[in-house]
Amino acid sequence: MINAAIKALNQILSPPMRSILWRSIALALALITVAAIGLQRTLSWFATSGESWAEMALGSGFQTPLHILSWIVSIAAGLGVVLGAVFLMPAVTSLVAGFFVDDVADFVERDSYPAERPGTAVPFGTAMLHTARTAALTILVYLLALPFVFIAGAGFIAFFIATAWLLGREYFDLAAMRFRSPAEAKALRQENSSTVFLAGLVIAGFVSIPIVNLATPLFGMAFMVHLHKRLSGPRPELLRPERKPDLPLG
Repeated sequence: MINAAIKALNQILSPPMRSILWRSIALALALITVAAIGLQRTLSWFATSGESWAEMALGSGFQTPLHILSWIVSIAAGLGVVLGAVFLMPAVTSLVAGFFVDDVADFVERDSYPAERPGTAVPFGTAMLHTARTAALTILVYLLALPFVFIAGAGFIAFFIATAWLLGREYFDLAAMRFRSPAEAKALRQENSSTVFLAGLVIAGFVSIPIVNLATPLFGMAFMVHLHKRLSGPRPELLRPERKPDLPLG
């Protein structure tokens, strides 16, 4: 797994990948800015007006919990775009991955496995649906973890573990579906769930590093292409037949 991570890092920084890298970073920056501003405004609304609305809807019995939640949300809203950028980065990079997964996978397969037949591109709609679902789940986990952020870091730990699980699933499935049906990709992932989760921890660690995390879609996909190859084992049907030496005539 360490070898696969090192290979992925080297490949995403190689000259042929730089064009994809810059496009991925530009799209991620645009999305994270929009998402973070939207989150900040939502939190600000809840801290000012949402508490009263929630108290009317839930009743006076929820007054104390709502006051505590409003206090936490007020702090979060004060941190604004910075907090949003940190927590929403996994969701944003997950969504960005849908645009570039096949470009990255094609390069990695040609560069590292030239003797094997390259995979078939995952349909764009399928890739986007897959990544959008992961992004939505990541945001849901963020919202659930938010109230616990200031309780001994419990929210950060829960968010990190959930991010590892979600991103590991996403990138492995996208790499595997280039050679398998979605059902077969899922079955292979489930058979190797511990390994895929450990790989997800590596990706979650990568996405936790400011600035560097903008390259997460490229690193995550390249990393999982290598991991999928290793978990698949020898696949003679993918190997090109070796050319037989020419025999002398006569």
